[in-house]
Amino acid sequence: MAYCDTCVVRNRAICAALDTKELEALNAIGRRRTLEPGESLIWEGEDSVLVANVIEGVLKLSTNTEDGREQIVGVVYPSDFIGRPFGGVTSQGVTALTEAKVCVFSRGDFDSFAADHPGLEHKLLQRTLGELDRTRRWMLLLGRKSASEKVASFLVEMAERMTGVGCKSVPGFPQQRALTLPFSRQQIADVLGLTIETVSRQFTRLKNEGLVELPSRRDIVILDYDALVAEAG
Repeated sequence: MAYCDTCVVRNRAICAALDTKELEALNAIGRRRTLEPGESLIWEGEDSVLVANVIEGVLKLSTNTEDGREQIVGVVYPSDFIGRPFGGVTSQGVTALTEAKVCVFSRGDFDSFAADHPGLEHKLLQRTLGELDRTRRWMLLLGRKSASEKVASFLVEMAERMTGVGCKSVPGFPQQRALTLPFSRQQIADVLGLTIETVSRQFTRLKNEGLVELPSRRDIVILDYDALVAEAG
């Protein structure tokens, strides 16, 4: 139970539905694993053999086109659940963008455990519906929003999801949040369906308009969060 007792996402992850004895049983079939940036946990197209809770760090979900190009289709953060329980083939690869810690379970063992614990299955359903909602919002972003709205929406999403991970308030400035993006500019462009030149121009414009500060290519300080939300449409 040592891992569960010190887990920083215990109250937000799917295991929040379990009592102490149930956590002990779940802990017995899982193991903690640390991933280095660029290290993969799940490979696209393979049989679903494991699932995991994200404890720390940020990971990407990606798929490859027929000509070998990678497309990032999602990002997972601490307390998120990854993998495909109840069988099937994994449709995306899962790779660490930052150093990450995950609780890994054999998919078969997890399926059996979930079948005996309806509260856990209910949490899984909630997570699935939440992911469906995010997917629909992302379809709107990619299909209807302008380049400026896409970049602003991306930064708002990062600021909201990375709170407590890589995002922090700037002392004395409640409207300001500083974060280190786990993406390169090219990866941001790929995620948003834009060119890297367009992404760079939008970052520069947001800086010139006083919405953000750019200490480096990965570090961003959001100077006016409400204005950035408005910019996102």
